[in-house]
Amino acid sequence: MIRLTIAALLVAGSVSVAHAGEQSRVATLYKNPQCSCCEGYAEYLRENGYTVIVKPTHNLSLIKREHDVPAKFDGCHTTLIDQYVVEGHVPVATLNRLLSEKPNIRGISLPGMPAGSPGMSGVKRKPFVIYEISEGSEKVYGRE
Repeated sequence: MIRLTIAALLVAGSVSVAHAGEQSRVATLYKNPQCSCCEGYAEYLRENGYTVIVKPTHNLSLIKREHDVPAKFDGCHTTLIDQYVVEGHVPVATLNRLLSEKPNIRGISLPGMPAGSPGMSGVKRKPFVIYEISEGSEKVYGRE
């Protein structure tokens, strides 16, 4: 009976299993209730060893303000993980780097909804530019 319950949870996506050698991380993703690409991003994170709690909200701008996300870095959704805010469809390699290096910044952002980014349809046409969310001038955190 217990095996059946565990299997049902895994199939339903309620439990995420980390890949070998990866630490499971809990991410809270705030999104507009009607947005399907955000669900695609949540699934992408789950497939890469993250436990994702999705919280639909009609007040996403308040979440962004509470975490000091500049308007120029607005993404489709806002994800909170460890002490960081992650805006938009940031690829998991950059997210893992952030969580591994633990820089003294508020977070990172892939602004907008770039085609071909994780959870988005379309074809990637150029490298994604991921920005630091921090004090001071605009800085690039990475390119993918």
